[in-house]
Amino acid sequence: MITLRVNGADHQVDVDPQTPLLWVLRETLGLTGVKYGCGVAACGACTVHVDGAAVRSCSLPVSAATGAAIVTIEGLPASAGMPAGALHPVQQAWVSVQVPQCGYCQGGMIMTTAALLKHTPKPTGAEIDAAITNLCRCGTYPRVRRAIRALTETA
Repeated sequence: MITLRVNGADHQVDVDPQTPLLWVLRETLGLTGVKYGCGVAACGACTVHVDGAAVRSCSLPVSAATGAAIVTIEGLPASAGMPAGALHPVQQAWVSVQVPQCGYCQGGMIMTTAALLKHTPKPTGAEIDAAITNLCRCGTYPRVRRAIRALTETA
């Protein structure tokens, strides 16, 4: 049994220690906001926070996450001290700017952005480009940048 702390709660999971964290979150814990995109940590659809850092969960063995604080898109508002039912500021910016088209990649994009802004509240354009390496087949990058700029102008 492996104990994982996900979204503030401990979970006992009986899985192979080499199982990617993505599959434990989705299939064992039912947290389907984290998406499978490529399986090689290239696209970012599977991004979660592990001890505050944006991590691509498809390539992280669950054994490497033991003892860490894991946050998924479902737990992002609570991790920022938001009340139940509230949106995290990044999620609210996504809604306000109407970032998503199909939305498949957006959970990972939001998680990457939240980690960026936590560590760099007023990122430069170059810092945004370096941090937001998630892939979006719909091409929402200009709106992603607009949402990030909207957040940094109020920070």
